[in-house]
Amino acid sequence: MLQKKRAARKTAADPSTAAPLPQSGAEQIAGIVSRNLKRLRMRRDLSLEALAKLSGVSRGMLSQIELGRSVPTISLLWKVAHALGVPFAALTSDGNAGGTVLLPAEKAKLLTSAGGNFTSRALFPFDSERKVEFYKLTLAPESEEVAEPHAPGTMENLVVAAGQVEITAAGVSYLLRTDDAILFEADVPHRYRNIGTKLAVMYLVMTYTDAVG
Repeated sequence: MLQKKRAARKTAADPSTAAPLPQSGAEQIAGIVSRNLKRLRMRRDLSLEALAKLSGVSRGMLSQIELGRSVPTISLLWKVAHALGVPFAALTSDGNAGGTVLLPAEKAKLLTSAGGNFTSRALFPFDSERKVEFYKLTLAPESEEVAEPHAPGTMENLVVAAGQVEITAAGVSYLLRTDDAILFEADVPHRYRNIGTKLAVMYLVMTYTDAVG
């Protein structure tokens, strides 16, 4: 009887028989971006050095991302996506969508800015023939996020769900309060700035001239 108990304890402690630990949201994002970046880079026959030159992201950082050892920031992913000529979601989606897809809030994979003031959550599954992307954005009080130019012909249609946000595009600034919306060309540098004292929540629809994915 004692031997059986010892055997049971040994089996429970054996890593080969234990159930795998669930991945955190950050680990899941790192894994997804790792696979997508390597696939897209090799599809375009680019070395890490070549992609580093095109994107302005160091070779060392790109290597860490491909190995799944680093969770990239939103601004870094925009640079890489632009260099590869793909939409943002091509790097962040797992490609397993089909039919009806439920996207529970508690399982959302959030991308953040370097300081954590800006978050982006994709509200759509990956689709290889897609001209539209849908995001939920949040921006901390009295903070801003500067976005790189997107592909030519990209448009952003944004509505403020909560707070007050200043949008600057092509050197012109626009003040949006709750329920205000704006449509602007996003193939130029643009900026989101929370001018209020509360968290700003925005919903963003991005449209492309050609199907992407």
